[in-house]
Amino acid sequence: MFSKVYSSSTYGIDAFIIEVETHCEKQLPSITIVGLPDSAVKESRERVTAAIKNSGFEFPLKKVTVNLAPADIKKEGSSFDLPIAIGILSSTNQVKTNHINNSVILGELSLDGSLRKIKGALPIAVECKGKGIMQMLLPKESTAEASIVDGIKVYGFENLRGVVDFLNDEITLEPVVTDKNALFNRINKYQLDFSDVKGQENVKRALEIAAAGGHNIIMIGPPGSGKTMLAKRFPSILPPLSFEEALETTKIHSVADILQSDTALITERPFRNPHHTVSDAALIGGGSFPRPGEVSFAHNGVLFLDEFPEFKKNVLEVMRQPMEDYKVTISRSKMSLEFPANFMLVAAMNPCPCGFFTDPNKECTCNTQQIQRYMSKISGPLLDRIDIHIEVPAVKYKELSSNRISEKSEAIRSRVVKAREIQTSRFAESRFIHSNADMGTKEVRIFCQIDESGAELLKMAMTKLGLSARAYDRILKVSRTIADLENSQSILSQHISEAIQYRSLDRELWNH
Repeated sequence: MFSKVYSSSTYGIDAFIIEVETHCEKQLPSITIVGLPDSAVKESRERVTAAIKNSGFEFPLKKVTVNLAPADIKKEGSSFDLPIAIGILSSTNQVKTNHINNSVILGELSLDGSLRKIKGALPIAVECKGKGIMQMLLPKESTAEASIVDGIKVYGFENLRGVVDFLNDEITLEPVVTDKNALFNRINKYQLDFSDVKGQENVKRALEIAAAGGHNIIMIGPPGSGKTMLAKRFPSILPPLSFEEALETTKIHSVADILQSDTALITERPFRNPHHTVSDAALIGGGSFPRPGEVSFAHNGVLFLDEFPEFKKNVLEVMRQPMEDYKVTISRSKMSLEFPANFMLVAAMNPCPCGFFTDPNKECTCNTQQIQRYMSKISGPLLDRIDIHIEVPAVKYKELSSNRISEKSEAIRSRVVKAREIQTSRFAESRFIHSNADMGTKEVRIFCQIDESGAELLKMAMTKLGLSARAYDRILKVSRTIADLENSQSILSQHISEAIQYRSLDRELWNH
């Protein structure tokens, strides 16, 4: 007997449909799985055999051959357990076939027949809709994210017996429905707020500009000046995620199996804070079967690198390409995958090894050579890709003891959203540019035109600080964002002057 069941697998953050073909014939009892299965798929033989028997069904005393087509694509993961079990039961007439032909079936089986959560349910649901398959049978824990996709009937089950009863019309179930509006009503309900931070108004201003234009930013200051505190509150002033952004962000977390079971859709911008001992593969992504890294988990959100110079130099250098291209390409001998990586980099560092080079109250114990060696851990090309450098001074006692309530994140975010709306309108005809930070050289020439006094000011700064051509573009982009925050169509001299101030590391390096 022969049967065919549709299943699916992920490739990068996208999915593709897999046909699970099962053939039974009268020979010595055995089960063989072909079609480039990995070890987890091969081990499903034992799980499926035990689950079928422990669920009260008859396992055929025949030779069973399972083919996962197309056979030239490597299959990985344990989500093929359930379709293989249904295929075997269908080929032995224990399951009706009228529901199978228009359903995608996925699930990992326990030995007692119960179902466990799978990864990648959301991208698989998107692929099902694209292929015209309008029904999915999944473990109950995976239904929330799959039901985000409109037009797909998603049914959740706790065990193999429930799936078989449903396919045999012995029970009726209602498809799982997720209310997207209710999810988005919880957007930006952050626990942390900028009003918690005493003083540091100039740093808050720099972070507001970074949020408004999508610019990368680095904060330099002594220990205890509030760099980490400010960075953790940065997502609270970013614009809310659109549904498309939320969908793409959730897909990345889903395929990596780091999406929490009670989270159907990520509705707040991600904030990733890897330790400085992170490897380049963990930061960028990789592995024998490539998996996304921290830069992809921070897609549409913030990647915060604290103690920036303490990261290994080779780890920092691999970030240069995704910071320019907004994606990571991982190539292997048999495959090449792309993961999105459009993140905002927020970095924090001390000005020297002891941390007190710029602190007026504590004496620095480092000599010039030590400071230069410390700063040289961050390469010039990487610094050039960071639009805003801002010094974070130690907070004075007067500001710490003040009862004055600082501006709330909500007020700052409203200005950021207005500036982003101006940019959305400006770049409406472009598919790839959404904020000022995304502008290429061509767009900078068009949208960042300056008058004669502004050009003279910029020329003087370039000459004095020895800035690179990339830094020149960065200053113009930041100037454009400052103008947008003030709702000014033209870039004025004061906008350029403020933008030049946000290249403090160039000045530090030049003076040393």
